[in-house]
Amino acid sequence: MPTQIKFGTSGWRAVMAEDFTFANVRRAVGGIARYVASQKRQGARVIVGRDPRFLGETFCSMAAEILSAHGIAPVVVSEAAPTPALSYAVIQTKADGVINFTASHNPPEYNGIKFSTPDGCPALPEVTRKIEAEIEAGDGSKSSAAHGNGQRPAAENLDPKPMYLKRLGEIVDLEVIRKAGLRVGFDPMWGAARGYSDELLRSAGVAVDTVHDQRDVLFGGHAPEPDDHLLEDLRRRMRETGAQIGIATDGDADRFGIVDGDGTFLQPNYVIALLFDYLVESRGWKNGVAKSVATTNLINALAKKHGVQLHETPVGFKYIGELIMQDKIAIGGEESAGLSIRHHVPEKDGVLAGLLCCEMVARRGKSLGEQLKFLCNQVGSYYPLRENFRLTAEVKEKFTEKLRTDPREFAGRKVCDVVRTDGLKLVLDDGSWVCYRLSGTEPVVRVYSEARDEAGLEKLSAAAKQWIFQ
Repeated sequence: MPTQIKFGTSGWRAVMAEDFTFANVRRAVGGIARYVASQKRQGARVIVGRDPRFLGETFCSMAAEILSAHGIAPVVVSEAAPTPALSYAVIQTKADGVINFTASHNPPEYNGIKFSTPDGCPALPEVTRKIEAEIEAGDGSKSSAAHGNGQRPAAENLDPKPMYLKRLGEIVDLEVIRKAGLRVGFDPMWGAARGYSDELLRSAGVAVDTVHDQRDVLFGGHAPEPDDHLLEDLRRRMRETGAQIGIATDGDADRFGIVDGDGTFLQPNYVIALLFDYLVESRGWKNGVAKSVATTNLINALAKKHGVQLHETPVGFKYIGELIMQDKIAIGGEESAGLSIRHHVPEKDGVLAGLLCCEMVARRGKSLGEQLKFLCNQVGSYYPLRENFRLTAEVKEKFTEKLRTDPREFAGRKVCDVVRTDGLKLVLDDGSWVCYRLSGTEPVVRVYSEARDEAGLEKLSAAAKQWIFQ
């Protein structure tokens, strides 16, 4: 029985040599090729890119051959490239999609495939369902013959870097950063943003010091995730050079990590809120703001303060991407360190996030910590937390049933609102909330909590855990 290939919120990911095998990659790419061919019978072109993971070049070559066999011209990106750069490239070149070999911030033993549609957006569920159906149909076919017209289009080559960096230079005020004399630390975490963020800043005369600026398919022996506990090398370099800000990106550069001048890591929740406030101030954009259901209500408070419409989406950036394409929002973000802005790609962009933070610090002349304190003095403090809990089969079954209920009280407080946009979110009468989301790939429940002070968060977190296992 072939492995079932399922595309989740960010594509299909699996452990290499277990489920991510040559055979399964052929099945997945074949399914994508048949889907693209069903949408455009002739003249289709699909970009093929990757992050720096092991065997990335080999997978790209395989994909190019399969696409060509289906009558689709492969447009191959030879070097590792950020996911948002590939997203921008598919829009600019009017290609018919992107096959991106990446497992994003997953550990080095993983690889994956992201598929983006011609609009640069991560494939929506209606698309991935069709791709999964094409994979299944291919499994049941007696013949592996392609559906093209017999002609095999030659592969094209593409370097998305120049066009993408040019676009970032149009969005970000690099001159403000240069004039402020800002010194920046940069950590691409051995990933796809190497030579992107730092090169653009240096071209504008900004002093940048980079760590982990070489290919390492093992990413230093851990996940290429720009989280607090993995950024000590960046902090060390910042201390040595006197940098006022540190910016980091994950393996495929769609996620960001931001370190203040004093070494403090800023939660992505706070970064999104600060940049939302800054874009309203500096660009005058008040057309809307979007956040996932699990992202801080500090953004809700800011939306009210600025008179901006708030959109709360399910988890998965594809939903925020749709709002960007419709020009309904100035910025959209998720607590898992993904954001993008108006007039840009409908895809998470960790490179852009870091550059905008540099601009914000330079223009305001205040550290990120000072800016956050000022913001909270205006609209109140918010303390978000994310926790994962592993479940036994018995506990998971029982808890899945519990998620269908509508509790009237929680943590000793009245439940004012029950939100089922994604999972179960309980909003309490003091403005605090807790949200439960079951993982679709492992026996884990993700718990997001937020309170208005640290003591309240500690109490809410304890109650959230108790509610799972009681």
